[in-house]
Amino acid sequence: MDNAITIEGYSKSYGAIKAVDGITLAVERGTLYGLIGPDGAGKTTTMRTLVTLLRPDAGTLTMAGHDVTKEVSVVRGITGYMPQRFSLYPDLSVDQNLSFFADLFGVPKHEVPARKERLYRFSRLDAFSNRLAGRLSGGMKQKLALSCTLIHDPEILILDEPTTGVDPVSRTEFWEILRELKAQGVTILVSTPYMDEALQCDQVSVMHAGRILASGTPASLIAAFPLAVFALYDRDLVLRAPEMLAVPGVHSVQAFGDSIHVTAAPDVVASALAGALAAALGREVTLTRIAPALEDVFIELVETPRHDS
Repeated sequence: MDNAITIEGYSKSYGAIKAVDGITLAVERGTLYGLIGPDGAGKTTTMRTLVTLLRPDAGTLTMAGHDVTKEVSVVRGITGYMPQRFSLYPDLSVDQNLSFFADLFGVPKHEVPARKERLYRFSRLDAFSNRLAGRLSGGMKQKLALSCTLIHDPEILILDEPTTGVDPVSRTEFWEILRELKAQGVTILVSTPYMDEALQCDQVSVMHAGRILASGTPASLIAAFPLAVFALYDRDLVLRAPEMLAVPGVHSVQAFGDSIHVTAAPDVVASALAGALAAALGREVTLTRIAPALEDVFIELVETPRHDS
């Protein structure tokens, strides 16, 4: 297997706080790999170490076979990094920002026009080339930030929650760009809090408290979900989750959009569970068995308060 990114036994602490605790991970070249996990899971620390901004306390990390602690300049030359808060220059235009980052990355002058043209084409920012970056919408700022990250043609992209706070239409457009880059052979490691985005990744890892709890394709993680999932279309009952959790056989209760997801043992009979819930709540309950979603997997791994009967 040709891996663009390898992490073996990586740990990092900030004083007494263990941010990352001995993780191992491999990202195959040309794939779109997602890191999902709550705030404080260790995703950003891992990414900052991969791009040479932090040094590991233990373990080995390589980018395209280059050790991130021993070959810093090489790693930086082949990597594009977009942090959560990318520092565009608001008083420079879109075009001037691209020129600045081209100079910063040492792009040969004669190559800059062609690279700009290509970036404008897929970002659709050509009509806004003279607009000040500070006057762009949130989605346009993110596309410009990505374009600045790509100006030196990196082999590997590291994107830390690039669409957080961006409107849904811009998120969709941003991910269309990522799929185009993947088709061109770019390896992408992206962290995201959005499960619909995680579903678009070839592989994902769930991180929590500095550790990787599960890895695989989104479909394989969903297929391995060990519980039955029922939808309860009565959001008023979410405040009565503790009463539902006290019912024997109920494993978890979580709000999902316009419904509540109730998980239970895979062999549970829906009518029997509905009857037990109705008795506990003093009202009729209708359950609909549904296929688990990636959100169910995520919550089961990192967040769900449990009642084990």
